[in-house]
Amino acid sequence: MTMRRRWTAPLALLLTGLLPALAGAATLEVGTGKKYPLPSAALAAAQDGDHIVIAPGEYFDCAFVRASNVTIEGTGAPDATAITDKVCGGKALLVISGDNVTVRNLTLTRARVPDMNGAGIRAEGGNLTIDHVRFVNNQDGILAASLPGKTIKITDSEFLRNGTCEGGGGCAHGVYVGELGLLHIEHSKFSDTRQGHHIKSRALRTEVIGCDISDGEKGTASYSIDVPNGGSVVVRDSHIQKGPKSENHTAAIMIGAEGVTQRTAEILVENNTFRVDGNYNSFLVNNMTATEAQLKGNKLEGGAKALHGDGDVD
Repeated sequence: MTMRRRWTAPLALLLTGLLPALAGAATLEVGTGKKYPLPSAALAAAQDGDHIVIAPGEYFDCAFVRASNVTIEGTGAPDATAITDKVCGGKALLVISGDNVTVRNLTLTRARVPDMNGAGIRAEGGNLTIDHVRFVNNQDGILAASLPGKTIKITDSEFLRNGTCEGGGGCAHGVYVGELGLLHIEHSKFSDTRQGHHIKSRALRTEVIGCDISDGEKGTASYSIDVPNGGSVVVRDSHIQKGPKSENHTAAIMIGAEGVTQRTAEILVENNTFRVDGNYNSFLVNNMTATEAQLKGNKLEGGAKALHGDGDVD
């Protein structure tokens, strides 16, 4: 006897709710001769689940991203499709308040605002994914609000000549996030950051994996990674370099400098190369928490030293 499969009521209700949303998802094309000449026009029209595809070109534009579950991507290499110069809401080139947004294959460049915190992306929604995006010559590359329990994941991206400490509103950085659940950065490059930190994270957990974080010859960055309020830290398989013009020689990775206000379950720094190119010494890790840092298999060059504070070095 052939058995008929029957949907349970919860499954039927779930699919009933999802199918209209999936059916309504659209691809919105941006570029010369397309329906939407600018990214901002497409994003103003976007609904949850839509896909915004941007043709190569330089767009003097900025946009609010209010829809959730959307993907925004350039069709060429990241340097072929740029959004530049114009800032929305006094905040950023892309101001993202929707949840589960992916940004891919773009260059975001030259964001400037009077309070010196103009960002390539201002993240105000949860669970943001950045993939293969270049952030060039902004005040902040990415600036994120406090979003407890939410995540920002950055992969295969580049942060070049971002940062500033001009003005009276504090410093801007390559990446600066508030109280997230997780900041995960993987296979990305930071170089020539100005005055601020390459990465500043108040997340409950910060992971930096397989990255290249370098001041170069001209960069004036402070810390490579600043975790000012504690929280778990994992830095693995990365190259870190402090240059001759670094404005803070103390350490590459600073943990707890502004007071430990959240639980630090682990500090693991392993299989990294840390080089100091300057006439000074600097620690790979300055640990100001009570959690013992575990340093394993790291290679130190130039004036690099391993650890200041509690922990073990293998």
